[in-house]
Amino acid sequence: MISAVSPVYHGEKTVRPLVERLMTVLSQMNEEVEIILVEDGSPDDSWSAIESVCRDYLQVKGVRLSRNFGQHYAITAGLEHATGDWVVVMDCDLQDQPEEIPCLYKKAQEGYDIVFAQRKLRQDRLFKRWSSKVFYSVFGYLTGTRQDPSIANFGIYNRRVVKAILSMNDAIRFFPTMVQWVGFKSTKIEVEHSSREEGKSTYSWSKLFKLAWNNIIAFSDKPLKILMTIGVVLSIFSFLLGLAYLYRYLSGQITVLGYTSLILAITFFSGLIMSMLGLIGIYVGKTFNQVKERPTFIVSDTLNVHNEPQ
Repeated sequence: MISAVSPVYHGEKTVRPLVERLMTVLSQMNEEVEIILVEDGSPDDSWSAIESVCRDYLQVKGVRLSRNFGQHYAITAGLEHATGDWVVVMDCDLQDQPEEIPCLYKKAQEGYDIVFAQRKLRQDRLFKRWSSKVFYSVFGYLTGTRQDPSIANFGIYNRRVVKAILSMNDAIRFFPTMVQWVGFKSTKIEVEHSSREEGKSTYSWSKLFKLAWNNIIAFSDKPLKILMTIGVVLSIFSFLLGLAYLYRYLSGQITVLGYTSLILAITFFSGLIMSMLGLIGIYVGKTFNQVKERPTFIVSDTLNVHNEPQ
């Protein structure tokens, strides 16, 4: 069986075209198929659209979350309800084209557990493409992972990869980084990236910054190491500067103590200490949220779901 998982947000007008194109493509592959649509607390009538396609296609499963948890939490919910030997993850805005799935599946049959869809030419504005490269470069450095801005969620994943991802109990979910962390044999193929069918991206700069910051804290301790390095360098610099001023004082070159330099030094190092304590506090806070072991998402309704989540 091949399962297709798609998180749905502002997908009222794209759900039906997505399902129709998926059914056309997957039915030609001579494999048993299922489609899991996860409505992530969308403010439009996405759930009504999912209800409609679930009535028309028994192969379509609808999963409704109790509120908006976020794209990567919705993907996790879809993975839990997927039963296929291979699972395709894709967005619902039709920028990820269903017609590319047979190519991904064919490549996977060569012995790969993961086949990423690499966007040959992103159909986004120049500024968004440029900012995405900067974002992934910084994110990759701080998380210690290799990030490719031409690769997102779209790809095909073996069942054992899905099981490994679901076994991760991280309170903070970011699907691409989790896929990298679990490993397995992977490759990528170029695919056509389509323009957005309806509306615009719901990721604002504040949401992107929050997503990046949460995942940097969740997947890496490099910010702590960077601050520690800065602290050590400043300590060495302060010690050498102190020796220099001591020499000047003993040699009679300094006759009046500098009030301004003293205040500036106190202010600077106080700010540095507070920044370090603040960052440590953030890590402690994330640890606190993790040990509470709250569910990462809550399902309120399901359609055509007859099996227990995997």
